[in-house]
Amino acid sequence: MHIHIFMHVPFEGPGCILDWINLKAHDVTYTHWYKHSTPPAATDFDFLIVLGGPMGIHDESEYPWLAAEKAMIRQAIHDNKPVLGICLGAQLIAHVLGANVYANEQKEIGWYPVQFSPSSPVKVLPQEMTVFHWHGDTFDLPAGAAGFASSAATSNQAFVYKDKVMALQFHFEVTTENLEQMVQHGEEELVAAPYVQDRGLIQDLSVFIPENNALMYGVLDYLADAR
Repeated sequence: MHIHIFMHVPFEGPGCILDWINLKAHDVTYTHWYKHSTPPAATDFDFLIVLGGPMGIHDESEYPWLAAEKAMIRQAIHDNKPVLGICLGAQLIAHVLGANVYANEQKEIGWYPVQFSPSSPVKVLPQEMTVFHWHGDTFDLPAGAAGFASSAATSNQAFVYKDKVMALQFHFEVTTENLEQMVQHGEEELVAAPYVQDRGLIQDLSVFIPENNALMYGVLDYLADAR
């Protein structure tokens, strides 16, 4: 399978997703939007993964490539390909499916529990899991989508659309290296707030990474099988 990954900044990479790709012997290519690289045609890949970034989905004046990216995500969904969006990627999917994306009442940064619905399409997900978050925006559920995760700060943490499209507001994919890079580049956001942890606590709670990565593999297996 040929997997294509959209990256928005160099410090939010695929993490353990790349380990899964290598384990399964899939091919992988990238569009680095921040380098203004040229994306492939939608016919050139089988599975699209859209990663996170600090920009918002409405910031086209500052990041004009967002318009082209939205069009490609929309085309991949129209072509019935598996599509996975993480954080900003999830918000972009929600947007192209017609849902509102807007500032959440609280930023959610750090390791906080998410509750998963028994109706989750990914059967390996537990009832509750502490996962890594870094987002200030949230989304409404698109028409036809089924939500399956929530947290105290964010009611819509994940949804699935037509079995092959999945949006995750949180970061199952994060590795120790990803975590350090995100904290380093976003440390100015780590200010005291109800759902914002400091750098030390974020690093201490990195013990949750292996469990999160195992669930990321489960999500990827589900979407690969949906193809």
